[in-house]
Amino acid sequence: MLTANNLECSRGDHKLFAGMNFSVKAGELMLVSGPNGSGKTSLLRLLCGLSVPDDGEICWDGVNIRELGGDYRSVMTYLGHLGGIKDDLTAIENLRISCALARCEIDEEQATDALRRMGLAGRETLPAKVLSQGQRRRVALARLLVTRTKLWILDEPLTALDVTAIELIKGMLEHNLSQGGMIVMTTHQELDVAAAATHQLVLS
Repeated sequence: MLTANNLECSRGDHKLFAGMNFSVKAGELMLVSGPNGSGKTSLLRLLCGLSVPDDGEICWDGVNIRELGGDYRSVMTYLGHLGGIKDDLTAIENLRISCALARCEIDEEQATDALRRMGLAGRETLPAKVLSQGQRRRVALARLLVTRTKLWILDEPLTALDVTAIELIKGMLEHNLSQGGMIVMTTHQELDVAAAATHQLVLS
């Protein structure tokens, strides 16, 4: 279970939120929404340990994630808004390197299969800089097909995707939740995903 206790976060002199409390359990989805600048990405960065809250704590199974370190990162996959795609690397190289950094190494055959399932057949060996924004997003999202982590923290995963790709991602989200995973994600789009429970967190 992922919990936030009395969470507070500021950007410069501006307080984004304070006194925030929530929990996400196995099979549950939490959708984070709000206008630009309300702190959605800042919250996700706190949840994955890239930033430290001004006050409060984030716990995984009752233990502060700062204490867990690598043990927490091994159960969590974070996909930021930009996806972390390197222009000069091929789609296969990008996927394999990002998986290796997340302690989930895959071989070239596994990477190729994941990319093809994401609709990138024929583009696996192209450098990322020649891919469209939607195709680059698919390369980043292909990590979800090979990861074995329980907690997914996703920042606008549907950005630049067409209807077919959105349906594919929806299926991946539902599969993870049905296996006891949990997801925290931001999105500006309506998304109907089957989950044990769906929480709405609106920032303003």
